[in-house]
Amino acid sequence: MTAFQAPLNDLNFALRHIADLPGLAELPGLEAAEPVAVAQVLSEAGRFAAGVLAPLNESGDKVGARLENGVVICPPGFAQAYAQFRDGGWNAVPFEPEFGGTGLPWLVGVACAELWNAANMGFALCPLLTQGAVEAISAHGTPEQKATYLPNLVSGTWTGTMNLTEPQAGSDVGALRTRAEPGDGGGWRIKGQKIFITHGEHDLAENIVHLVLARTAGSPSGTKGISLFIVPKFLPDGGGRPGRRNDLRCVSIEHKLGIHASPTCVMSYGDDGGATGFMLGAENGGMRAMFTMMNTARLAVAVQGVAIAERAYQRAAHYARERRQGRAPGWREAGYSPIERHGDVRRMLMTMKALTEAARAVCLMNARALDVARHHPQAEERAQGLALADLLTPIAKGWATDIGCEVASLGVQVHGGMGFIEETGAAQYYRDARILPIYEGTNGIQAMDLLTRKLPMQGGEVVNRQIAEMRDLVPKLEPWPASAATLAAALQSLATASRELLARLASEPNAAFGGCTPYLKMWGLTFGGYLLAKGALAARELIAKGAGEAGYLNDRVAVARFFCEQLLPQAAALLPAALGDGELLFAVAPERLTG
Repeated sequence: MTAFQAPLNDLNFALRHIADLPGLAELPGLEAAEPVAVAQVLSEAGRFAAGVLAPLNESGDKVGARLENGVVICPPGFAQAYAQFRDGGWNAVPFEPEFGGTGLPWLVGVACAELWNAANMGFALCPLLTQGAVEAISAHGTPEQKATYLPNLVSGTWTGTMNLTEPQAGSDVGALRTRAEPGDGGGWRIKGQKIFITHGEHDLAENIVHLVLARTAGSPSGTKGISLFIVPKFLPDGGGRPGRRNDLRCVSIEHKLGIHASPTCVMSYGDDGGATGFMLGAENGGMRAMFTMMNTARLAVAVQGVAIAERAYQRAAHYARERRQGRAPGWREAGYSPIERHGDVRRMLMTMKALTEAARAVCLMNARALDVARHHPQAEERAQGLALADLLTPIAKGWATDIGCEVASLGVQVHGGMGFIEETGAAQYYRDARILPIYEGTNGIQAMDLLTRKLPMQGGEVVNRQIAEMRDLVPKLEPWPASAATLAAALQSLATASRELLARLASEPNAAFGGCTPYLKMWGLTFGGYLLAKGALAARELIAKGAGEAGYLNDRVAVARFFCEQLLPQAAALLPAALGDGELLFAVAPERLTG
């Protein structure tokens, strides 16, 4: 198993020259994001990820979490690693100082999260959900709720979960049946069962704060009648410490394809009369409150796609250097050549590298937009930042997680037959990656969200504004005419698809929905290519100034050109699929299609 190396050069370059970290650090409240200081933070984060988390990844996958007498026990070493994570203040990175955060932007939190997930995704899933709980309580909690829960959640002393899914509901959240009845002292009694609850029970922290969707009596049907409740494992006492055990328990954990170290729990609420819960936000406003958490979690899952791609790439590149087979053209030394010298293996490695860097850039820009929406002093800029974040969230989640699967699959392919053997580690990345396009809203749901909610924003102007901004870069790519041509073609196809799909939404919904997944992929490829091209121009300028290591900067140009000239042409090729005949989706009778 190859040791994980934190990709600090790539992260710092993308932060500074693609996501404009220096400009972000000029915003009120983000002064701590000065690039040199951030580089030091990432260096320490990389050291912790590589030295503490990564060595537990393989063993955690093999041992997995287990349920004993109602208690979930995480793999050996995880509790100690979590204590170091908590004591190092890593959970607090992207949060406001008021409740113990560092005051660093979400952009930096996303960069750190990539390191945790690349090192050990099973471990990193726990703080991922905790950060989502912090976001939801920060946005919708009462002053008392914030004072009780946020200091412990921000520090990581307590962890958080998200409880949506039920056995009969799946992605149809509006079909949930968990009930909430008025209780004593302004609380509620929660009764029901939830499935697929990541880290719903574990032995890492002293308390677990569950955010649970449930229905109150007389609530409207569907998603309009859902409320959100804070349901802690241990009810806080008067001093804010864990007190009496609540009426909730983990009844089983799932046996899964991957992420074995992360317990995926079936949670039961109210077996002994009702779990005590406290409403978060307004009654019947649960979906609005939960989406605050889900949007944060969707970006975090997108980052997991980048992280698993980075880890798979590193493992494949190492194997390709060590494995010798055949004699590549031009190989003049004795014996066989390393397989990295063969053209098709090099194609796979370059594809893995370019896709990973493009997906990383998309996620960082999504995070940057969130920071602008929260911190820019001008209301118009905040509004545009929020609109861009809304647009990018389904693109990042959908495209980056597909990239995680594609790159992990290529990693197995680079290993050949040994990739199918567990001892190389390549198979674990492939298994772990497969959940990413499914949870926190399947990628089909992300594509529908992009089509039905994000494309129509401001009558399509948010999309048009972003396409226009990308077009402004094309003339600057004169040094690389082939890259300029493919980016221009992709943008033209994206503009055409956006215009036609927006028009079809009302008149031809089946055709529009049939094209939404190709449309999302068009966005990912085009925006990713645009961002890498932007980085290539920055690298070229640094080379001209003699600033930075020329070899590394030339690599940034080469990767960007590879993406634009060999991968980006797929965007224009997706236009017929995005605008395809919706009737073809239903041309085969259901009984013949599924029978």
